[in-house]
Amino acid sequence: MNRRIWSARLLACVCVPVLGLATLVPAHAAEEGPDALIKRVATEVLDTVKADPSMQTGDLQKVMTLVDNKIMPNVNFERMTASAVGRFWRQATPEQQKQLQDEFKTLLVRTYSGALSQVKDQSISFRPLRAAPTDTEVVVRSEVRGRGDPVQLDYRLEKADGGWKIYDLNVMGVWLVETYRTQFAQEIGAKGIDGLIAALSKRNRSNNTKAG
Repeated sequence: MNRRIWSARLLACVCVPVLGLATLVPAHAAEEGPDALIKRVATEVLDTVKADPSMQTGDLQKVMTLVDNKIMPNVNFERMTASAVGRFWRQATPEQQKQLQDEFKTLLVRTYSGALSQVKDQSISFRPLRAAPTDTEVVVRSEVRGRGDPVQLDYRLEKADGGWKIYDLNVMGVWLVETYRTQFAQEIGAKGIDGLIAALSKRNRSNNTKAG
């Protein structure tokens, strides 16, 4: 599968099942299991997008606002970014770490927004959670079903003070963080950490220009 096809499928699937607004999370959310969290927010996000025709007809700014407000609070961006940068994360200064996290978040917001705008008639099925009550890291496994073959979509979550947070996604057998780690390592090897920050910033600016 070439990179263009893989990226297109990733955009079509990766964001569908994660939703949650920090200011509207119910009081019991901290006690909610990871599989229950994913199931609940998946239903919410699908219902939200399907009920708003403007999101399905290209209102990308509206979709990006939805993503930033409702999806990102459920993601541990510090851990996701550190994992994607890999061993180079410890070599980065606190300011570089902040810049990397900000640029990576912007990139993922854009990715998720592109996926949400494609939601039509997809549904999600979940496999039973295999985890002990004392586990603090789990994998929630699901499939996105619509036209064509089902698409594997799994989540790695960790239990933190604020409840369960997603820190990696598996689309069709490929973990997102691992994919970015390879790309980031190549960029850092060629141009250093500042070079990666500059490349991410350039990509995000380019995406914003295309959106305009």
